[in-house]
Amino acid sequence: MKKTKVAIIGSGNIGTDLMIKIMRTSKVLEMSVFVGIDPESDGLARAKRMGVKICHTGISGLVEMPEWADIKIIFDATSAKAHHYNYGFVQQYPDKKIIDLTPAAIGPYVVPAVNAVVDSALNNVNMVTCGGQATIPMVAAVNRIAKVHYGEIVASIASKSAGPGTRANIDEFTETTSLAIEKVGGADKGKAIIVLNPAEPPIVMRDTVFTLSEQGDREAIRKSVHEMVAEVQKYVPGYSLHQEVQFDDIAESEPVFIEGLGYRHGLKTTVLLQVVGAGHYLPEYAGNLDIMTSAALATGERFVSKS
Repeated sequence: MKKTKVAIIGSGNIGTDLMIKIMRTSKVLEMSVFVGIDPESDGLARAKRMGVKICHTGISGLVEMPEWADIKIIFDATSAKAHHYNYGFVQQYPDKKIIDLTPAAIGPYVVPAVNAVVDSALNNVNMVTCGGQATIPMVAAVNRIAKVHYGEIVASIASKSAGPGTRANIDEFTETTSLAIEKVGGADKGKAIIVLNPAEPPIVMRDTVFTLSEQGDREAIRKSVHEMVAEVQKYVPGYSLHQEVQFDDIAESEPVFIEGLGYRHGLKTTVLLQVVGAGHYLPEYAGNLDIMTSAALATGERFVSKS
């Protein structure tokens, strides 16, 4: 089977890990060009050693390369601001698609375990955030059993795994994740919090998901959560429940106030997760970066299967 040629823009940790994943694991995608703006970056040096064509002049340099003609998918692992610039180039070519790993959110949100069908007509899709990829499946798992009024997620990641791109996009992280909790997870209202944990040795990614929903069959919710975990594990093997699902009643006589929704009562569900990285390029504690690259890879492969 002939593989589809791809390029990656962004030669930092996320871009480098994605490159290695594609080269080691993908049966349908082929690395063509690895793009950065720092000619001395470790990512570009590594790509060159691995036999991948490199470009250190960004998207403008990529479109001038002869390889550009055969590239069908571009993964953008830069920053939210840079993605707007990069997409300006890509959208001029109707035969190419861009998969956005930044919180720019120009295209619709994709969380492979939840909205598995990727519209082949789309030319830009957004992978939300690492916290969104880890937690939105759990909100959706509850919502398919009992309507979720409110979903709140707390993503705790090792400070060492948060590079300059992540730190520059904290505001976009919270805004994009909150919206995706609603649009993909199905909650009426979403809220996202990120914590950079400076602990030494670095901790693996830990996520806490709280939902307030209508009353529902607790065993059915628990089963739905476990089934969704198994779905995510198909492309992120290090994804798992850290503890069993927990439930609490919020009585009608003691409702909680949710900004934008008013007072609500019902069933509170708590899901505790952890994500251990695959260790392809990044250390195992960087599960937050691993889940992004794994989700992007899964999305790229689904684009190919639809074409």
